[in-house]
Amino acid sequence: MRLINAGAPAHGRARVVDRFWTVPNVITLVRFLLVPVFFVLMVRQHFGWALVVLAVLGSTDWVDGFVARRLGQVSRIGMILDPLADRLALIIVAIAFVASGIAPLWLILAILIPDAVLLVVSLALFRNHPDLPVSLMGKARTAILLVGAPLLLLGHLAVFRDTPVTTVALVLLAIGCVCHVLASAGYLWSMIRKFQSRRIVDRAA
Repeated sequence: MRLINAGAPAHGRARVVDRFWTVPNVITLVRFLLVPVFFVLMVRQHFGWALVVLAVLGSTDWVDGFVARRLGQVSRIGMILDPLADRLALIIVAIAFVASGIAPLWLILAILIPDAVLLVVSLALFRNHPDLPVSLMGKARTAILLVGAPLLLLGHLAVFRDTPVTTVALVLLAIGCVCHVLASAGYLWSMIRKFQSRRIVDRAA
């Protein structure tokens, strides 16, 4: 059973469509809408409901890709919206955790600084989204953080207080942050190579 690229046709890559209103794009939009809901719940310290919303965010991150490949609705806009939703969710989740006092400051710094570097380089080289494929390290980063974050919330519920859950969650988040930095370094290198390739093609034209 495949977990990565699940739902993709066995004979090759899924067809890319130009439509915006597809089922996976609607799921991605729901993820965007749930991010501020999660933040408000965290600020008000409704950790139980925040855990439910975070679980939905984490599951839809996999579901929208599965549905896109299964229904043949992989869209160009979806290929941009999906990683953008991932990035927004990661940043807001980190900010909410630190703001509510359940996570250390390094969680925000380890996510925001690499993302800020990628944003600046992307705008400087491409003036917009560089349209890079999601790397395996990027997928691993997202998966680890989306396991560690709910565990951290779980550790702050009364029934799990004074248990090793919080420690395990912080270790996973630290590993996820390291993967995030490595994934960002990989994307940065891919951006530079793509830019250099374009310059060579432009000079040859």
